Amino acid sequence: MFNIEAIDIHDLLDAIPCAGTTYAEWAEVGMALKEEGYPLELWDEWSATDTARYKPGECAKKWRSFKGGYGASPVAGGTIYQMAVERGYRPPRDDEDGFVFGWDDNVSLSGIVRPEYVERKDVSHVGDWDPVREMTRYLETLFERSDYVGYVNESYENEKGKFIPANKGVYGRTAGELLDELAKCKGDTTRVFGATNPKGGAWIRFNPLDGQGVGNANVTAFRYALVESDNMDITLQRGMYEELQLPIKLMIHSGGKSLHAIVKIDADDAAEYRKRVDYLYKVCKDNGIVIDTQNRNPSRLSRLPGVMRNGNRQYIVSGECGQSSWQAWVEHIAAVKDDLPDTESLADKWTNMPPLAEELIQGVLRKGHKMLLAGPSKAGKSFLQIELAICIAEGKPWLGWNCAQGRVMYVNLELDEASCFHRFKDVYEALGFAPDNIKNIDIWNLRGKTVPMDKLAPMLIRRARKHDYVAVIIDPIYKVLTGDENSASEMAKFCNQFDKICAEIQCATIYCHHHSKGLQGGKVSMDRASGSGVFARDPDAQLDMIELPLSDAALAQKKYEAGIEVIRQWIRDNHPDWHLQEAMGDYSNPTEALNNTMKLLGEKVAMTSLDRDILFNNLQCAIDAAGQSATTATAWRIEGTLREFPKFAPKNLWFDYPRHILDESGVLADIRPEAEKPAWQKKERKKKPKTDPEEMNNQEILEAAFSGLEMTMDDPNEGVEIARLVDAVEHAGYKFKADTPMSSRKRTVGTWIKKVGSGFIKDEKGIVRRG
Repeated sequence: MFNIEAIDIHDLLDAIPCAGTTYAEWAEVGMALKEEGYPLELWDEWSATDTARYKPGECAKKWRSFKGGYGASPVAGGTIYQMAVERGYRPPRDDEDGFVFGWDDNVSLSGIVRPEYVERKDVSHVGDWDPVREMTRYLETLFERSDYVGYVNESYENEKGKFIPANKGVYGRTAGELLDELAKCKGDTTRVFGATNPKGGAWIRFNPLDGQGVGNANVTAFRYALVESDNMDITLQRGMYEELQLPIKLMIHSGGKSLHAIVKIDADDAAEYRKRVDYLYKVCKDNGIVIDTQNRNPSRLSRLPGVMRNGNRQYIVSGECGQSSWQAWVEHIAAVKDDLPDTESLADKWTNMPPLAEELIQGVLRKGHKMLLAGPSKAGKSFLQIELAICIAEGKPWLGWNCAQGRVMYVNLELDEASCFHRFKDVYEALGFAPDNIKNIDIWNLRGKTVPMDKLAPMLIRRARKHDYVAVIIDPIYKVLTGDENSASEMAKFCNQFDKICAEIQCATIYCHHHSKGLQGGKVSMDRASGSGVFARDPDAQLDMIELPLSDAALAQKKYEAGIEVIRQWIRDNHPDWHLQEAMGDYSNPTEALNNTMKLLGEKVAMTSLDRDILFNNLQCAIDAAGQSATTATAWRIEGTLREFPKFAPKNLWFDYPRHILDESGVLADIRPEAEKPAWQKKERKKKPKTDPEEMNNQEILEAAFSGLEMTMDDPNEGVEIARLVDAVEHAGYKFKADTPMSSRKRTVGTWIKKVGSGFIKDEKGIVRRG
């Protein structure tokens, strides 16, 4: 039975919504459950969750048609596991932060499984002895019909009393031929494989051959490896193999003192096969399984099920079990291993310090480190990250910081593909950069295809390994956020994914996040990001954006600079030999600068008055348009919290779509975010008074009535009789019932006055004053 200690079959089925399966998948779940010995009721219960398609009795009818799969490759428990994994299921484990690593990584693997705590598993043969069925199942499970199969049925006893193969055996017959003969042999397997030595049994090679020989060079597909131990109790062997979740295709009882685990390797070639088998054997060895290392060859023989050996049966103990594939097993081992580094003595490093990582953004971020860009919505964070990607690709300064040149991976989670490419081109042109190194930018468009960060990280790492990126930019992270962003423990696990990217690819990881709600000016920069403080404290560098409220003077300065830049650019394009200061003259406003420029033009260039007037008008229109556009710009301040470098002075910049421009005039330097202003400088936010009596509560009506009476008083402190106040309340719109006497009306208003916080008092004479 598909039996992994940490996995409950109900958890697997819960991960596979029946309503989301095809008919074939629905049937395969039933086949697998029956193959693994589960009851019909379990399949029927799961099927009933699909209320649209479920029909009572249909499962029972279909169940009876499942014949165990011996006429074809059996559908076993691994099928259910794979379906669950494809839909996001992950087996429970103690280390939820386990990471993905390569099968040839140099890691410590000891301590995953301890034999003394492993449950022993029964390996007894169940059911009638049917050699044809055993052999058929073996061939159908491991081979394609066209594969050549090698087997040995003759043996002899050596000097140590051990029976070993007498020759190379047969290797020129295909699995299809053997299966066809088994189907016609009427139970006599000697007609197919020949007679065997009853003391020695028989062997078969688990990888297909080319039909020309039995050496490693004759192996045509490196699908499987053999794990066997002769030095461990056979029930413990099975327990250990399953506890380690080895990706087993078949488990064979050798008829002696060992199990033969045929493990899925799925290597592309002999070199990869050797590395994977070395890794497999190392995991087994480090966890207390003493295995026969002579079995590492791909052409190795294992025991042929369906044969007797010295009075014992060679038979299939179980079908597929453990992890569904080699890669899934590698990831599982990574998730439960302990590969924490050893402690190191500071004395050993004191005179030979390891070199620091190179700076990617000078004075801000090193290669291999993490940076968070935080800011409110519509701050242009995506544009700022695109600017950064371009500056790194071209080796240009970003916001005044020099950037090391290198290749960048930009992970786009928000924009559709076309918009993303257009945005990059727009920013390139706005920055004025020639696209000399656009090959340094790779864009991974994932809008509509995103998965949680813990699943995205290993996919990203696999794609990025071979490209030598210096930075990976992820925009934005809310699209891949997992867990409660206000939970420190869940956000710590989320942020650990960025560490994995940095460590695996050896590049910087840069990502952006949004601010929490409310005014941010009164907070320090690292406390503005939404959610747990982990967001701000985890990265090596945090850059935080906050909007600056623009004064009339700041907007006027922006319009002035925009107009002046129009003239400067025209001079650069048409008369680069002119000295800008001389050409523009008076800088008091763009029009005067334009007049001085036109005067100089008239002195140096022969033009008709008409041409000069046309040029003047065109430039004036361009200046006006630039000034108008400047009024739509927003102003921002970037502050930083750095782990590796001293704190930098805040950077003030304009966001003039689609780029950010440093404020070189200094006009933004003295602007303070609204929450930082003294109380007397803050804008008074008056609530719009309610004028409709039906929208006013009793307190508001009382206030409106008394305020109206105050306007008729010579001295508001002298107060007013309550009867007059009642009349004023009615005048303000409060509707008493028509037959309500004045005494009751006075009591009603008196109750309003007595209410705590009303702001009014009534003395014993019935005079109402402000309290």
